[in-house]
Amino acid sequence: MLRMSRPEDMEEIVEIWLLASLQAHDFVDASCWWQAQEDLRTRYLDHARIWVFEERGDLLGFTALVEDFLAALFVRPDRQGRGVGHALLQEVKAQGKALHTRVFVENEPAVRFYRRHGFVIGGEVADPLTGHLQYKMSCPAIRIPG
Repeated sequence: MLRMSRPEDMEEIVEIWLLASLQAHDFVDASCWWQAQEDLRTRYLDHARIWVFEERGDLLGFTALVEDFLAALFVRPDRQGRGVGHALLQEVKAQGKALHTRVFVENEPAVRFYRRHGFVIGGEVADPLTGHLQYKMSCPAIRIPG
């Protein structure tokens, strides 16, 4: 079930982010992700509209939208490949805005995921936290009938 996040979800959201970041971004030193947890809370999550995917009381994934910037879309590593990320992205796209995000160049599965969902690469930029290159990706607004 998709729903808006609640304050009591925050610890589980950060846990999902950390576990998924460690797996998907294994090209970055793990200490970087451990140290970035507080920045995640204050820089993105406190200012974002957050949706979570919940199943039987467990959060499986979340997405965070700051205006038209998709700041986060993460799924628990043991629950990936089951449509959770697709459902979360569809919810964000249903807001009717053109979207922008950044994806590490080395994270090929994520790049493929976003391209399958209509995002295009519009350039590269160095991530200020890690120094690794990220693609700047965007997706035009999609009007959903009804």
